Amino acid sequence: MSKRRTAEEVTRLLKDADRDLAKGLTVSDFCRKAGIAQTTYYRWREQHNPKVVDNDRRCRELTIEVERLKRIVAELMLDRQMLQDVAKKKW
Repeated sequence: MSKRRTAEEVTRLLKDADRDLAKGLTVSDFCRKAGIAQTTYYRWREQHNPKVVDNDRRCRELTIEVERLKRIVAELMLDRQMLQDVAKKKW
């Protein structure tokens, strides 16, 4: 029966793997200890690579920030145009 693990569990297991591998344990020994297949370990290592995940998260955050700033600029341009229209009218 397959087990579904959350991202936090996978991250914790990968940190444990790094620690065990630094102590001299092999990948196959760690996988046996953790109860996962080696292919699963390598897939998780690829998907949860901190450098890639951080870059992806940063890219999403920057995209959201750009959209927010575009809305602000559009609102300011509308306000400016409205003020110019009011200034052109003769009272």
